[in-house]
Amino acid sequence: MSEALLVGVDVGTTSCKVTVCTAEGREVTNAKAPLTWQVTPEGVEVAPSAILDAVAAATASALAEAPPGEVMAVGVASMGEAGVLLNGRGEPLAPVIAWHDDRDRALADRIGRELGAAEFTGATGLPVIPQWSLSKHRWLVEHHPHSAEAVRRFGIAEWVVRALGGEEASEYSLASRTGWLRLDTAQWWPEALDWSAARPSLLPPLVRAGSPLGRVNASWAPARLAGAVLTVAGHDHLAAAVGAGAVRDGDQLDSCGTAEALVRTVPAPLQPALVRRLVAAGVTVGHHAVPGRLSVLGDTRGGLLLQNVQRLLGFGSAELVDFDTRALACPTGSLTADLEDDGNVVLRGIGRDASPAQLWHAALRSAADRAIRMDADMSAVLGPHQRTVMTGGWSRSRAVRQLRGDAWKDVIVAQVQEAGGRGAALLGGCAAGLYPGPEDLPPAPVTADPAVGQRPLASSAMPGSTR
Repeated sequence: MSEALLVGVDVGTTSCKVTVCTAEGREVTNAKAPLTWQVTPEGVEVAPSAILDAVAAATASALAEAPPGEVMAVGVASMGEAGVLLNGRGEPLAPVIAWHDDRDRALADRIGRELGAAEFTGATGLPVIPQWSLSKHRWLVEHHPHSAEAVRRFGIAEWVVRALGGEEASEYSLASRTGWLRLDTAQWWPEALDWSAARPSLLPPLVRAGSPLGRVNASWAPARLAGAVLTVAGHDHLAAAVGAGAVRDGDQLDSCGTAEALVRTVPAPLQPALVRRLVAAGVTVGHHAVPGRLSVLGDTRGGLLLQNVQRLLGFGSAELVDFDTRALACPTGSLTADLEDDGNVVLRGIGRDASPAQLWHAALRSAADRAIRMDADMSAVLGPHQRTVMTGGWSRSRAVRQLRGDAWKDVIVAQVQEAGGRGAALLGGCAAGLYPGPEDLPPAPVTADPAVGQRPLASSAMPGSTR
């Protein structure tokens, strides 16, 4: 007898990942398709249609390997900040500006002067930097005249859900990455919208992650999705927290990807003074994908450090266990590996007896120290976390797990292949009525031993993609 299936879509910066789960939360297939951005004289951008192409390709690949069964729901999570503008005919008016593109730097500098840096940070939980939607939108209005014709603006996951046939909506955790949403009222901030030359009607109604938003009826979607309930599953890091089961009060997700994000789940509300202290410590505060909770999110970029040193040493995933074992067995001495703001790695203290194992140990230690310091900064404001749930590609490294386990003592490892996709799929299950709410989802399988790796899972990747 065939099982009911749930599909989770996670649109990230470099790829679109799709996870197919059973109603019990068991991952059965994963697939991904690349998302290729264009570098133009103005910055880094992509056509909205390219995002849908990646979603279609990854979804078709995942479903081709999935067992028989009705797809009950599709949940879509995505990166934040980036957005799609549509005219009255539903046509995109401008390219999607990458969240990390800083073409809006001069405008972002004006936020502090014109809205007030302390007011902006306390209201939104965001620092005054060129990342958020409000300055990117104003840049588009000033440099792409057709942008002024927009009648709707969507975050990426919201755009995908609409394109699949869903209702128009703004989801709270994605809205928290715009600079337009107030934390205290959970409503749009009129002054920030005015500053961006954005009308309130540009933004669809606010909804919680896991809210039902119609059914798939798009002709471009794989046929097996037809009729499935749709939902926006929120910001990708928060969907990953849901998928890894790290959503209890005091939980900390350590998402060990390229960025290595630490995500704390805390009860709402937080006083503006505490929000400002957290932002000053280098983290952001926003609404969670789980109702009644806030997320405190920091990006250490520790995974980027490890990735760059791994490339320098010339070893792949097959050699990781050996490099980890040798690295942990030798002291680093005076050798250090530090990541600069521009993403370059600076090595210091390389003596005549320095070895590849020492260099790898130095990189591992530096990445761990970044996460440990960020946790300490959060704890200085929020109090200590209760437990850390690790997931993501680098959590497969025994050395990465061990160094964090030595520091925090309360580390468990989520035994899931794609936490973001699993979380999106389960939030789709909420929309379909399979679970009462995000607090009642099937638990993620975990191990309390940081030295135990993730179990392999049969998966499917698009040609030319990497996992």
